[in-house]
Amino acid sequence: MDASARPWPTGKVEQLEPLVRRVLAPNPSAFTYTGTQTYLIGDQAGLVVLDPGPNDPTHIAALVEAIGDAPVLAITCTHTHRDHSPAAAPLKQVTGAPIIGCAPLVLDTTGPRADAPFDTTYAPDRVLRDGDTLGGNHWTLRAVATPGHTSNHLCFALEESGALFTGDHVMGWSTSVVSPPDGDMAAYMRSLQLLYDREDRIYYPAHGPAVEKPRQLVRGMVGHRRQRERQILRQLEKGAQTIPGMVPEMYKGTDPALYPAAGMSVKAHLIDLAQRGKVALNGETWSLAG
Repeated sequence: MDASARPWPTGKVEQLEPLVRRVLAPNPSAFTYTGTQTYLIGDQAGLVVLDPGPNDPTHIAALVEAIGDAPVLAITCTHTHRDHSPAAAPLKQVTGAPIIGCAPLVLDTTGPRADAPFDTTYAPDRVLRDGDTLGGNHWTLRAVATPGHTSNHLCFALEESGALFTGDHVMGWSTSVVSPPDGDMAAYMRSLQLLYDREDRIYYPAHGPAVEKPRQLVRGMVGHRRQRERQILRQLEKGAQTIPGMVPEMYKGTDPALYPAAGMSVKAHLIDLAQRGKVALNGETWSLAG
């Protein structure tokens, strides 16, 4: 999907492959790109609604129309940010389908965000763990635990087609936000490696275009994070620094309004580096360890 090709096809059903359709929610923003992409996985004998999106009546009506007479086996969420899961409850009321997906998670955060806050309404009927499955007559959707963006994040593999629904863990338009305290850079890097070791044919993210060369993209994402890590260490070689002091040097050319959110990403890297014994924190100041 080309973000410049307005109007974006919100509310329209797009057939991506025999078992996969997509409906774009009308919630474009700096962190959702063109909006949240809800996927209908399955066929007329039964389907799963993956990442139902925001509680927007127009979007819910579009989903109900797209579902038609097909039984809804489950309403499933990759994680509980407000651009992903709030439509689950009203869609359950309409369809009678159970909410089966990631674990509930709500955190109150007072600091800057570069993504949506958590959904306080999410109440799953059943929580899926790594390796658990949902399915229809001839298809299987398997949960793949991918903590990092959030601790409860799941991807979902459609085993018969080789497609992986990556939520916010891997996106085709931007790197994922990893924001402490719940966002965990070490877990995120392990989850990237987990996906790199798989052999999925294509990724369908919650935001942005499908990823047709998934291992190549993941390799680049790992490289980007390692480059950012080296950049932080080079900054600390100059002496002890605070995060607000590091960000302008690391993010030259970036809108200063985005500095607080960038600082959260730097903090995630620093926490990871500290856990590995490479840096140390003294009050608000970070320095090289040793």
